[in-house]
Amino acid sequence: MPQPETRSRTILHVDMDAFYAAVEMREDPSLRGKPVIIGSAPRKGRGRGVVSTANYEARRYGIHSAMPISQAWRRCPGGVYVRPRIAFYAEISGRIFDIFRSFTDQVETLSLDEAFLDVTASRRLFGTGPEIATRIRQRIADEERLTASVGVASNKYVAKVASDLRKPDALVVVPPGTEREFLAPLSVSRLWGAGPKVQARLAQLGFKTIGDVARNKPEFLEASLGRKLGRRLHELANGLDVRRVDPRPGRKSLGKEVTFPRDVEDRARVERTLLALCEGVARSLRKKGIAGRTVQLKLRWDGFETHTRQRTLERPADMTEAIWPVARELFREADDPRRRVRLIGVSLSGFDHPEDEQLGLLGDDDPATSAGESRRELAKTMDAVADRFGRDALKRAALLDSNVRDT
Repeated sequence: MPQPETRSRTILHVDMDAFYAAVEMREDPSLRGKPVIIGSAPRKGRGRGVVSTANYEARRYGIHSAMPISQAWRRCPGGVYVRPRIAFYAEISGRIFDIFRSFTDQVETLSLDEAFLDVTASRRLFGTGPEIATRIRQRIADEERLTASVGVASNKYVAKVASDLRKPDALVVVPPGTEREFLAPLSVSRLWGAGPKVQARLAQLGFKTIGDVARNKPEFLEASLGRKLGRRLHELANGLDVRRVDPRPGRKSLGKEVTFPRDVEDRARVERTLLALCEGVARSLRKKGIAGRTVQLKLRWDGFETHTRQRTLERPADMTEAIWPVARELFREADDPRRRVRLIGVSLSGFDHPEDEQLGLLGDDDPATSAGESRRELAKTMDAVADRFGRDALKRAALLDSNVRDT
């Protein structure tokens, strides 16, 4: 199905409400009304895991995704802590995505519980964007007994902001031509690419709302924040986003793994291997021109017991600097120091457009500077050297004293 012109598009952003927790409450109605935290159960306030999802009762205690489980317990020791059942959630997600695809084949998967839909070509069959959104939400409620929040707009960014504005169980419609007005009163924290330190820089410039950013000249923002980020934030603040919904058929994830010749006790060696794998995955992503949102770690012990852990990034990534810290943290959370490691692997999924990844180049460590672009140029140089002279021609210092290959 050909993609329509940007100016006439109707885009939905569908986001399931506290999906994992909602599924558990559906399966066990006694959980309703209680704070439910999906994640490894803490032991007397201790534990190295993180929160996967928290229901809205738990969020009143300040609990959120990716928070250390020990911190969640300190805030809400009376909550119900449930181990995640990813395979079960994925099965339900598959049925929900079948509902999406009954309205359009233009479905861009962001995670198990979130997607963009381009329903422009579906309007003749199913009605207006709000009507389609209403039908989708009703079918999810009837068939799965779950709720979804949906934003309807002319582009992806505005639809995403809209879906998050009145959660849970909400439908927010932004008519074409009202995007700038809709965004204007909202905090700059809702701008894609504006992490905490970029927000601090915007505050220094006197910008509190998206409208403040939109009213300034793009040249001023480019001079203050860097050319790419400044221009992109100005476009978003004015409700402009030309990115298309991308179904990306075919490969669902991209990863690398290593089985050690002998089971390994040395954690430093395992982590060096993991770093090399992250380097290889990042290079492959850049070569394919894609960036991934979800990092998954695969860990196999002696005896072939296998565990996986995953985490969704705030922004899509194709740089080692973004992937490696998350992969290392996932390994340390899953690790049992008493056991030997047989296999280690890392993969990324939830692919997005390269231009989306550009929003994260500066990152929280490098706001309004050229450091992010310098890192990317260095990565491109290393890619070119590797293509010409082999992958071992250049190595990170952390890998120089080992025989770990960037596989």
